[in-house]
Amino acid sequence: MELAVGSTNPVKVEAVERTLERFEPTVTAADVDSGVPEQPWSIEETVTGAETRARRTLAATGADYGIGLEGGVARIEGVPGLSLIMWGAATDGDRMERGGGPTLRLPDDVADRLADGAELGPVMDDVLDTSGVAETEGAAGVLTAGLTGRAQALGEAVACAFGPFVASESLPIDY
Repeated sequence: MELAVGSTNPVKVEAVERTLERFEPTVTAADVDSGVPEQPWSIEETVTGAETRARRTLAATGADYGIGLEGGVARIEGVPGLSLIMWGAATDGDRMERGGGPTLRLPDDVADRLADGAELGPVMDDVLDTSGVAETEGAAGVLTAGLTGRAQALGEAVACAFGPFVASESLPIDY
């Protein structure tokens, strides 16, 4: 099985490889544009970014499936504060499936900086006095004290987006 990930970020590639390892895929990373702002600000923008990455990486590589992953932030009705969200999309060229990863509340001072136009990765780097947190544990890892990490959280989005393709092979239902 050939999979293409619409990003060269090593954490996104790792999320696909780890989550789908039992299928022994060949995973290719492709640098494609998401078509949305660097910091998506809604579920709709985040899902659109994942879908666009999935479509563009499939077209660029000719793999069996294109996988797009996108992290964003959103205000969710009934949930206080600003939430970090993660979405995945998978396509075979005919069908598009989507799945969400974990959602967690961002600290108010981080949310305030994002509201002022900053992007989450650089804000977290500044707060932590580090660099490259988006390519390692991510905000999810930092804000959960390692109970989850960016690769694991994105992996859940991969599982939920790609899962219907493999489940439909054995289930007596149509998607």
